[in-house]
Amino acid sequence: MFGLYTSVVRHTGIFGAYEAIEARRRQLLSSPASITVTDFGAGSHTGAGRQRRVADIARTAAKPPHLAQLLFRLANYFRPATILELGTSLGLTTAYLAAADSRTKVVTLEGCPNVAGVARETFAALQLQNIEIVEGNIDDTLAPALSALGAPLGFAFFDGNHRYEPTLHYFEQCLAHRTPESVFVFDDIHWSEEMERAWEVIKAHPDVTVTVDLFYIGLVFFRTGQPKQHFSLRV
Repeated sequence: MFGLYTSVVRHTGIFGAYEAIEARRRQLLSSPASITVTDFGAGSHTGAGRQRRVADIARTAAKPPHLAQLLFRLANYFRPATILELGTSLGLTTAYLAAADSRTKVVTLEGCPNVAGVARETFAALQLQNIEIVEGNIDDTLAPALSALGAPLGFAFFDGNHRYEPTLHYFEQCLAHRTPESVFVFDDIHWSEEMERAWEVIKAHPDVTVTVDLFYIGLVFFRTGQPKQHFSLRV
């Protein structure tokens, strides 16, 4: 845990992949385009409606650089063969996960077709070939995506529905495909009372051995032969 914290969480260096992805973020932040958004999740704290500017989505819904780059470092550190992302948005976080290792198969699930279209443009602009995007309500697409992985689930990032029941439902579905070396990352664990309740249930699950609360995200590990421990660390 000390090594993970000092070498990954607290790492302040720059990786070569950062600049191209941040250049794409700047393009999205200056985009004049608007799209119609279909939201299957808990909605937005900003009160945004269905018709939204791409620039506003990039500003309010996309993961900020310091968190997206933390996910890059986690993927780079653990080197999973497969990554599943629940919630693509405009594809910036997906790009960070995919850029960590071109050999990793990244499957990302996005409910809104128009948002998925912008994400595809992101992947093409960054020339990322190891990403498969699946459109549709995650309630319907998660199980088939897990079955089609072709390998155990090495790394999962849960950012698709910030409500209690869907979060736990997705967690349980992914559990059946994990290994003792798998890493699950939950976004916005303190975003709402529902998410805080879900996080406490996940921590207490008998398959979970170690969790790390980084406030904005939570890390979940399943290492066997390890005592159950919960950490709260400063990003």
